[in-house]
Amino acid sequence: MQEILDAILAGEHDALGGLAVPDHYRGVTVHEDEAEMFAGIPSREKDPRKSLHLDDVPTPELGPGEAIVAVMASAINYNTVWTSIFEPVSTFGFLKRYGRISPLAKRHDLPYHVVGSDLAGVVLRTGPGVNAWKPGDQVVAHCLSVELESPDGHGDSMMDPEQRIWGFETNFGGLAELALVKSNQLMPKPEHLTWEEAAAPGLVNSTAYRQLVSRNGADMKQGDTVLIWGASGGLGSYATQFALNGGATPVCVVSSPEKADICRKMGAELIIDRSAEGYRFWRDEHHQDPKEWKRLGGKIRELTGGDDPDIVFEHPGRETFGASVYVARKGGTIVTCASTSGYEHSFDNRYLWMNLKRIVGSHFANYRESWEANKLISKGLIHPTLSKVYPLAETGQAALDVHTNSHQGKVGVLALAPEEGLGVTNPELRERHLEGINRFRGI
Repeated sequence: MQEILDAILAGEHDALGGLAVPDHYRGVTVHEDEAEMFAGIPSREKDPRKSLHLDDVPTPELGPGEAIVAVMASAINYNTVWTSIFEPVSTFGFLKRYGRISPLAKRHDLPYHVVGSDLAGVVLRTGPGVNAWKPGDQVVAHCLSVELESPDGHGDSMMDPEQRIWGFETNFGGLAELALVKSNQLMPKPEHLTWEEAAAPGLVNSTAYRQLVSRNGADMKQGDTVLIWGASGGLGSYATQFALNGGATPVCVVSSPEKADICRKMGAELIIDRSAEGYRFWRDEHHQDPKEWKRLGGKIRELTGGDDPDIVFEHPGRETFGASVYVARKGGTIVTCASTSGYEHSFDNRYLWMNLKRIVGSHFANYRESWEANKLISKGLIHPTLSKVYPLAETGQAALDVHTNSHQGKVGVLALAPEEGLGVTNPELRERHLEGINRFRGI
């Protein structure tokens, strides 16, 4: 592994094809025999530092259409938090189901799960049938894993019956020194970013792109008013940038003055601090308060000069969904994913059906959407929202930061990269966008 790292740091990428791939590597794992370790403990008290382990694991067999990547950096997503606290279910059920579809997929069904759905790194090996990538290529990976043996996935690969999220519903993820990916997950690494910066956008950037911009999501257009929940967070920070970049007007909902300042730094002007406003959308565990929905709608109209949102960018879920349906304009769209505050949504259907609104479900992104989202990063039109970086050995703490919402934007993890700041190959482009790149750092 040290020879591989030395070659990468020296820029001798062409030499990587001649170096042996190690038969083992360090990866961040959860263990199947610990799946009940948090039984009876409230979700907020479950500690990822207790369940995430840094283990020495065997390197998986390389199959057709696949690549092994030397991971320089990765990042934390909510799916790694869910994996680490075994909610809503243990991911070992995903691995067992995947393992049943073919002998090659059986590799993933193990008593440990190497997690992580982001990476930036360098290709070490490619399997039979891979022509677009070669050892030495600097890449990032999106997290869509598909088999594409069914016709259903050939219009939109997210519709493939065997669609999975790599590193969450498959094994050998990106929080590790090596990762196994399908070659159609790979994309060029943005040249002006460091390894840790390049690793950060992946999952959330692609998710926000499909959810807000793509025809498969809300199909945002110039002039739209877009209500964005959690506008300074992992998903929301990219949605805010896409809205601004695409000629829409974001109305950013945040929970503190500090988060409001982050949105202003991105260029947003219309901001609602929900803590300062004191919204209480639920009177108790079972009953919502429509008066609070109306109060939110009034605040939005006050800021926009009377406009209701054309699009509501929804991801908190249970806590906010009733309000989101209410405040969307007549004929508007509520586009939803994630449901980080709860999966069971309730709303007053009169405001949906009588006002001809639409609810659109959105999940990650297909290869084309991920490629387009990454191209915007590569051009410096959308910037990473990396705030803090941990070493691989402290991935548990990084996941805890996200679990307790004590972070901003994205939390990164160094894998093989020995320090931050490495990997930039276009310093001129970087210099032009340095302020945007560093907007979230240290927050």
